[in-house]
Parts: sequence; structure tokens; C-alpha cells
Amino acid sequence: MHTFLKAFVRDERGVSAMEYAVLAGIVVLALGGMAAAFNTSVSSMFSSLFKSVTTSQNNA
Repeated sequence: MHTFLKAFVRDERGVSAMEYAVLAGIVVLALGGMAAAFNTSVSSMFSSLFKSVTTSQNNA
């Protein structure tokens, strides 16, 4: 049992997968924070864009 525990502690195969999972979590949190910060400006930008497209289609 002692040998198994030593081998288990030294095994680093899952470490890189865990590092990628933590990095992906940080990226998701950063994107979520950016989306929350720019929510109104992005929303107004798309509203303006759709209004311009609709106006140009009606005038054509």
C-alpha cells in the first residue's frame, strides 16, 4: 500500500489536464466579465446596425 501511495503522489499525468481546465475557467470568467461590462454598448451597437440595415432596405 505504501508503494501505491508513493506512486500515486508522484504521478503527474493529470496535472496538465488540470492546468488546462483552470486556464479555460479563467478565460470564461474574463469573457463573462467583459460581456457584463460592455453589455449596453454592444446592445446599442447592434440596435443601431439593425436599424441602419432596415432603413437602407426600405429605401432601396
